[in-house]
Amino acid sequence: MQKITLAFISSLYISSSLFGATLSPDVKNNSLIVYNSNIGLVHEERNLEIKSSDTTIVYKDVAMSINTDSVNVSLPNAITINSQQYRYDKLTLSKLLEAHIGKKVEVRLLRNRNEFKIISGTLLSYTNNTAILRTINYKIISVKTSGIQFSAIPDTLITKPSLVWNVKVKEDTQTQMKLDYLISNINFKSDYILNVDTNSSTLSGWITINNRSGKSFNETELSLLAGDINRAHNNQPRLYESARMSEGVRVVKEQSFEGYHFYTIPFKVTLANNEKTQIKFLDKNNLSVKRAYSAQMGNPLYLRGEREVSVSQAFLLDGLDMPLPSGTIRVYSQLDKKTILLGENSIKHTASNTPLNLKVGKNFDLKVKESVILRNDTKSNFNVDVLYSIKNSSEDNKTVNIVVPFNRQESSKITTDMKYNFTKANLVNFSLEVPASSSKKFKVKYESKK
Repeated sequence: MQKITLAFISSLYISSSLFGATLSPDVKNNSLIVYNSNIGLVHEERNLEIKSSDTTIVYKDVAMSINTDSVNVSLPNAITINSQQYRYDKLTLSKLLEAHIGKKVEVRLLRNRNEFKIISGTLLSYTNNTAILRTINYKIISVKTSGIQFSAIPDTLITKPSLVWNVKVKEDTQTQMKLDYLISNINFKSDYILNVDTNSSTLSGWITINNRSGKSFNETELSLLAGDINRAHNNQPRLYESARMSEGVRVVKEQSFEGYHFYTIPFKVTLANNEKTQIKFLDKNNLSVKRAYSAQMGNPLYLRGEREVSVSQAFLLDGLDMPLPSGTIRVYSQLDKKTILLGENSIKHTASNTPLNLKVGKNFDLKVKESVILRNDTKSNFNVDVLYSIKNSSEDNKTVNIVVPFNRQESSKITTDMKYNFTKANLVNFSLEVPASSSKKFKVKYESKK
């Protein structure tokens, strides 16, 4: 079998015998891989019967957004492909008239208000509104183009997006033709629902396929590849939207492959053109969840006076034994049998067994203040005492993390009765539990060279 990847050639002559070869309309072993970079990889197989006298193969119903440079076709050695063309003749009256020059047509002429007359003739020429015919009596007449009737669409017009190959055939051949090509304007995104309880949670995931490729995929094997593949260029047009939902939920198979993650949908899917299809791919129960509260403070070396800081709240999720494609996680909880949205969070592609820190909003009941109580800077050194005050107005004990940016150098010094640690290179973390309906304070002295 020869396997050839062909570039698009736009100025080819196509034989009038476009349908010499017989290509089955039934597609076998069709599959689609959708990437999160607005492309898809189509695979199709069709039965082909071709004679040694045939010079063209027309492969109908490819996607309008096909990347013709990516076409990869597999044929036996008895068939040699010389050139390739993408053809799509969108039907218009002008194209039908052009295709019928020198051919028989019929014209519907109005005799009176309720009666028509049909005459036959050969179409000789046409303009926008008028056509010239030679009747069966060899008379030359002019008629309105809107009255011309066509019995069929000529073979020279290809009314579906198609690939046309000019070929040389050594012998009559029956074979299976395999075709792969890239399309654009198709994408997927992931959305997650996290339902949290006191100490546990459930996580479900949905994949939304947005198909604007110019082709419908019927009963196809669908796979998704999560990861950022390298592209030579990535200029993709945007089209209009509609929406649709698919039914059926089964376990999606996930595999690691060459640094990406490959998801296989366990049932065949129909993706209509210009529609969105949603597929459930994840259900995880009894996941451990913890609540975290943190306040991002200012750099004490440049602090003046007093400042109040909001406290962010987050959910720490652990125990995920499968990777997650990038997407949006929406966090819900229950209050008096009512579902409450707590917040949303965007995640990047996340490897399996990676904890998630889902920030969902500001906590109404927690407030932190930072106040300069002494400033004794010199020409060469910063020297400042800061008081941190944490107020918990809720009915539950809260552990609050106070995060302070501070330049960690050999000459730098922190003096305080509170325990602390450097969470990152220049971030100091103080963690303290604040009882319900109470406040806590602590002092820190910061020293550093200017």
